Amino acid sequence: MTRSLFKGNFWSADILSTIGYDNIIQHLNNGRKNCKEFEDFLKERAAIEERYGKDLLNLSRKKPCGQSEINTLKRALEVFKQQVDNVAQCHIQLAQSLREEARKMEEFREKQKLQRKKTELVMDAIHKQKSLQFKKTMDAKKNYEQKCRDKDEAEQAVSRSANLVNPKQQEKLFVKLATSKTAVEDSDKAYMLHISTLDKVREEWQSEHIKACEMYEQVRKSLEMCSIQRDIEYFVNQRKTGQIPPAPIMYENFYSSQKNAVPAGKATGPNLARRGPLPIPKSSPDDPDYSLVDDYSLLYQ
Repeated sequence: MTRSLFKGNFWSADILSTIGYDNIIQHLNNGRKNCKEFEDFLKERAAIEERYGKDLLNLSRKKPCGQSEINTLKRALEVFKQQVDNVAQCHIQLAQSLREEARKMEEFREKQKLQRKKTELVMDAIHKQKSLQFKKTMDAKKNYEQKCRDKDEAEQAVSRSANLVNPKQQEKLFVKLATSKTAVEDSDKAYMLHISTLDKVREEWQSEHIKACEMYEQVRKSLEMCSIQRDIEYFVNQRKTGQIPPAPIMYENFYSSQKNAVPAGKATGPNLARRGPLPIPKSSPDDPDYSLVDDYSLLYQ
């Protein structure tokens, strides 16, 4: 069975979508809440065990109201007191162990909180940068297409004025046509520059997304008693959003004869540098149970 990995299952074809990353963040927030609840349970249980142990100690060390004249009864009471004292010590030791586990859980939460915060800051920044650059690119494309339409209208106007007698009017039309051609060239260059910049931002975002997925998978590996891979498999199969990252936004020439023949969602144009295809892990877990703990129990018997 091929291992399921976060970095291969939380993509979306929409370049502006963050649904995969949002699903992982929600999963981590749920885990943080569970850790805090478990930590509080350990602390509460430790307090109960310590209080119970102290009560037993007080009982075992309490002096009898009268002195028994029967030696066997006296010895039985001493044995009973010793057993009660031993049980009390066990409860106190258990309380100390529970507090130590609670301390470790608290340290784990704080460590993961710092790591998660660093990654979230980077991802939030790259998401904003990607959205902003996409908007600039689409605005540049609209401007380029409008300038092309303006040039076409100027050319048609010059063609219609071929038989005009007034040379001054013809001169104005030729000047307008020349200006519109220059505007098309400038807007075309700006559009292509934004396309190139957007592709660099997209590749940087994909790289950071992969790093974030790998870092978040390490959270599960920190919980040594859990079935790490089964936990990851379960979450991936329940919440995965896609195995293919968004394709780059390609440059579209306004006058391309193939423009209207391109299917929706498929872009054509010059090949921009991009990373090779990401691995596509396939998973079909035999047993989708979630985060099982083998032969381990915190119940005191």
